[in-house]
Amino acid sequence: MLIRSTPPFPIAPSEITPEAVHADRRQFLARLGLAGAGLALTGCGEAAPPAASAAPAAAELPALAVGQKRNFAGDETPSRYQDITEYNNYYEFGTDKSEPARNAGSLRTRPWTVMVDGECEAPGPLDLDALLKPHALEERIYRLRCVEAWSMVVPWVGFPLADLLKRFKPTSKAKFVQFFSLADEQQMPLIKRGVLPYPYREGLRIDEALHPLAFVAVGLYGRVLPNQNGAPIRVITPWKYGFKGAKSIVRIHFTERQPETTWNAIGASEYGFYGNVNPDVDHPRWSQASERRLGELRRRPTLMFNGYPEVAPLYAGMDLRRYY
Repeated sequence: MLIRSTPPFPIAPSEITPEAVHADRRQFLARLGLAGAGLALTGCGEAAPPAASAAPAAAELPALAVGQKRNFAGDETPSRYQDITEYNNYYEFGTDKSEPARNAGSLRTRPWTVMVDGECEAPGPLDLDALLKPHALEERIYRLRCVEAWSMVVPWVGFPLADLLKRFKPTSKAKFVQFFSLADEQQMPLIKRGVLPYPYREGLRIDEALHPLAFVAVGLYGRVLPNQNGAPIRVITPWKYGFKGAKSIVRIHFTERQPETTWNAIGASEYGFYGNVNPDVDHPRWSQASERRLGELRRRPTLMFNGYPEVAPLYAGMDLRRYY
């Protein structure tokens, strides 16, 4: 099995980083008894990004020391900073796409500790600065495809997820890795709405997590990650739907058995554990054959694995219709 790790689209640093240059789950939640809870949910691919919000401008966030810059999105133009930071799913800060940008200022990203446990030889708590210190930051431009059939192109800053996980020396029993997001009612008062069971949980098979495309993001557009985008640390798996990327991670758990994940637990018929982008498998309530790219008027065809065919060997022999 050959997995290509060298990115096919090198770019010059001047092309991406300066942000000034690029300056419906309604029915599903109703079935959970939340229709009368005053939720302002945005339908799939129907609403345009908000014109303005309280999201911080890029210049208000600290710049990061970014080394290598690589483009994994071909000739596609990165989405505007405003669209990336003001059109978000982050239910701990609100269910309307514009709410996280307005409400996430209450999140405190320092101090921050990540607990590592389970099937590994080096478990324990790790301060965020100690967790990040050994890793050189790079910029990777990835497509992001939401299960709701909208998409972006994002210049993330971070480092390979494999480099982080290997530090904890997972044992031979570690077949999966689970990620837990922060759930703090003081910092995230909208948790009290009870939209989801918290904390938010996601998981990957260990070979997926170690794939060269899997990424830990701590920034975007050359600066620190905004709170509404999952600060201070999140996971990016660009061949999967966006719900597979855990935000604001506080725990990493290695396990022998397939772990519970939030959307799969509450709607397995609609949100599979694997969550791979597959235009041939429709969501039960809408087509996945096309998507609405933020900033574009026309819909575009959705690509298998979101345009990352190098991950296909991970799923050899699997029925991708069954595993979503």
